[in-house]
Amino acid sequence: MKKALIIIFTVLFIDQWSKIYIKTNFYYGEEIFVFDWFRIHFIENNGMAWGFEFGGKAGKLFLSLFRIVAISGIGYWLYKSIQQKAHSILIVAVSLIFAGAIGNIIDSIFYGLIFNTPNGHEVAQLFSNEPYGKLFFGKVVDMLYFPIWSGDLPNWMPFFGGKPFTFFNAIFNVADSAISTGVGLLIVFNKKAFPNEL
Repeated sequence: MKKALIIIFTVLFIDQWSKIYIKTNFYYGEEIFVFDWFRIHFIENNGMAWGFEFGGKAGKLFLSLFRIVAISGIGYWLYKSIQQKAHSILIVAVSLIFAGAIGNIIDSIFYGLIFNTPNGHEVAQLFSNEPYGKLFFGKVVDMLYFPIWSGDLPNWMPFFGGKPFTFFNAIFNVADSAISTGVGLLIVFNKKAFPNEL
């Protein structure tokens, strides 16, 4: 339990600190080159992977409520795993997934209430008197961008040949990284994480 809590609170602190810093210090769309293959690029989305949206406000509310249910399930999974003295890899992986899910749902639930939407080249204000949204209608802050390679694909490739392509073109955040790392651990070390199911 102690290890799980340390992981969860560390991920949440770094995730929320980075999001609040970016939101209050970067213009929307602003990009800083750390290296050619790593940039800080501030964008926001309604919370689905790759910025996908569906159903307008009703879809956004459904997504937020679904996330709460999912987080409850993940939290119960973590609690039972700790009780059953599961392998440490499983505890670490589920803790990362749980922390990442909470990190993004904090944005979705609360950011619309505590940030404004600035006009022009201004940065957002925390605890603004003119928030941009309502409870459950916040946007998720993303900033980590790794365009490792960009160029035109060879013409001989089916479907995508001759078209511009960037690998890796997703922009994500610390919470997303935690979820991906947790899932990756479960896949790579599945025999250790789930020894009784093989």
